[in-house]
Amino acid sequence: MKPLRALWRLLRGLAHVLGGLFTILWWFPRLAPSHREARVQVWAAQLLAIWGVRLVVRGEVPRAGPVLMVANHISWLDIPVLHAARHCRFVSKADVKRWPLIGRMASAAGTLYIERESRRDALRTVHGMAQALREGEVVAVFPEGTTSEGADVLPFHANLLQAAIATDAPVLPVALQFLDTRGRPTPRPSYVGDDSLLGSIWRTLGEDVVAVVHFGAPQQAQGRDRRAWAADLREAVRALRQGEAPPSDHQKDSLT
Repeated sequence: MKPLRALWRLLRGLAHVLGGLFTILWWFPRLAPSHREARVQVWAAQLLAIWGVRLVVRGEVPRAGPVLMVANHISWLDIPVLHAARHCRFVSKADVKRWPLIGRMASAAGTLYIERESRRDALRTVHGMAQALREGEVVAVFPEGTTSEGADVLPFHANLLQAAIATDAPVLPVALQFLDTRGRPTPRPSYVGDDSLLGSIWRTLGEDVVAVVHFGAPQQAQGRDRRAWAADLREAVRALRQGEAPPSDHQKDSLT
């Protein structure tokens, strides 16, 4: 039954993605930015529901920007999970922009792109992030720079924090975790090492998954340089993850 379930969810998910592309091409040019953000958040929540992912949100969701969210990175699923919890503008590697279909949708959701090998492009990205923060937007980065198995949080790269320092914007630590239906950590959505994207998706769709998003308390730089701040933010994300317990019926569940 698991392969059949995964296939059915995959086909429904593809249909939902194509529907999202139609919305981007036909409706987005007619919508105000706030309405586009709302559409992206609803679309992401619907995708999770189709794929059997239950979203649990803990902590206080930021109502408005400017704020820079920093989160640990486990899976390709992190982006729709965070979008479903709170729309944000992601900073992503430039390769994503060139991916068929996904690149178009990522751009429509407001993604900022960075050529990681180029120091000059990193500076351009920091300027773009700073401008977005000045305009009161919510921006999100994965400062580990890559995905991990999720057992711990990798050291944070500090460069992109310069945007928050330059604009005196708060930074919000966010912890991500994937659990099975019994509340135990599950590696199914992980996307590391030799994993293929399709293989990771197939594993994920074969079982129900609980995605936990834990928002921490916002921090100001308070005189810290970006390296010291990055280390403190990493510890904040680790603490949020370590304090998580299996979700209960009394916790906020964003999907029914």
